[in-house]
Amino acid sequence: MMRFNCHRPLRREAIAGLFLLLFPVLFPCLFTPFAHSSPSTFSEWNVPKPRHLSLLRSALERENSNGEKSDLWTPLADQGWKPFLESVNAPPALPQKSEGYLQVFLDGGLNQQRMGICDAVAVAKILNATLVIPHLEINPVWQDSSSFMDIFDVDHFINVLKDDVSIVNELPDEFSWSTREYYATAIRATRIKRAPVHASVNFYLEHVLPVLQSYGIAAISPFSHRLSFDNLPSEIQKLRCKVNFKALVFVPHIRELGDAIVHRLRHPSGESEAVSSNYLGETTDQYDKKKPQKFVVLHLRFDKDMAAHSACDFGGGKAEKLALAKYRQAMWGGRVLNSQFTDEELRSQGRCPLTPEEIGLLLAALGFDNCTRLYLASHKVYGGEARISTLRELFPLMENKKRLASSEERVRIKGKASLLAAVDYYIAMHSDIFVSASPGNMHNALVGHRTFENKKTIRPNMALLGQLFLNKNISWSEFRQLVAEGHQNRLGQLRLRKPKQSLYTYPAPDCMCRA
Repeated sequence: MMRFNCHRPLRREAIAGLFLLLFPVLFPCLFTPFAHSSPSTFSEWNVPKPRHLSLLRSALERENSNGEKSDLWTPLADQGWKPFLESVNAPPALPQKSEGYLQVFLDGGLNQQRMGICDAVAVAKILNATLVIPHLEINPVWQDSSSFMDIFDVDHFINVLKDDVSIVNELPDEFSWSTREYYATAIRATRIKRAPVHASVNFYLEHVLPVLQSYGIAAISPFSHRLSFDNLPSEIQKLRCKVNFKALVFVPHIRELGDAIVHRLRHPSGESEAVSSNYLGETTDQYDKKKPQKFVVLHLRFDKDMAAHSACDFGGGKAEKLALAKYRQAMWGGRVLNSQFTDEELRSQGRCPLTPEEIGLLLAALGFDNCTRLYLASHKVYGGEARISTLRELFPLMENKKRLASSEERVRIKGKASLLAAVDYYIAMHSDIFVSASPGNMHNALVGHRTFENKKTIRPNMALLGQLFLNKNISWSEFRQLVAEGHQNRLGQLRLRKPKQSLYTYPAPDCMCRA
């Protein structure tokens, strides 16, 4: 099979690539058989044309750099901060008697639930309660029923925190009645239903502790984002980070698959097809002799949920606008804050997620050439392969889970959004560079985790990019210059947490100290 040569001049490939991208636009009559497809599905017949054709043409014709010799790949220098999770004083022994059992029910996706788990441990510490392994609700969007123990290593979790909080896998028989179904059928005295967002320590001492003392158990639902980031004892803040960065590790089969994919990215075999079904058990001696290659993880959150909620126009025409409007109506009753603004206003404010085309242009402008190994971390991209074809033209060595692991290897994570996200998270933590196309829980979690470990992370300047992409007359050289200037201080430089900001995104100074 012919291998892609990333060092060849790009002009011929650029012309061919542009023709393929514009083919459905230039000859729409050839795609009319698909015209009866549901407008809520995105099919080849309504592939959006590139919205920044001039920039795209120049990006495809860009000269190759020296690849990994670029300063882009240089690891972050020591910024003078190091992780600091232990108390200055010796931790006191756990009280012999617990106040009771604490249950929490967590909604959202993997990373929202991850933050909720950290908060649950902190609240259990505040209340001197025994924490029951948190219950993860089924996400209404992804319909994933994965439990805590399906995702995280429970034994490791309990062992790391054994000196901080008492944790049990399940309730004893005398409290077996305390279930999700029990609380769904009626008002219960043991359920705290109206815990405020970012509640204070006093709220838990005044409203939850009495329930624990009276009944021996308290269940908080919902619980996401239910603990303040401010005015907490430093020991509690450090404990939250200890949970996030030390106690929460993925189950072994997630780590094994992640390690295999990372190895494949670092030591490519030159084949474009997925690895063989027994790749995880194959010897890697043949690759270990080669110099490991560097790679970027791109978190491309461009699912239908985000596209609809943003209320932005992504160039898919009337069919796409109708589909997203119907989705907004079904999910949120049409009430979306951004709907009151025009597309131009949203983009100039940086409130539109970057499309695959736009994130590709950003990376190209920053200096990543077509030899860059790019791993695409995403669950579902709205529009599928048709939507990301422009990005693939810019970065032909782009990979994903399906290309790097066989269906047999992926069988345990297939159709499970949380497990798929866990694999992507693990790979992102082992990459040389991480970049996210839009803010969100995955972006925030990885920015914080990589800050904690001093790893390079690109934070797109959304407001700047929105304004640049609105300028249809901007040249490639001007675009590159402005992008470079606008991202000088957005390449992983540590930023101290400000009031009300999340310590899971900004772990310093709460969980780090000056070296």
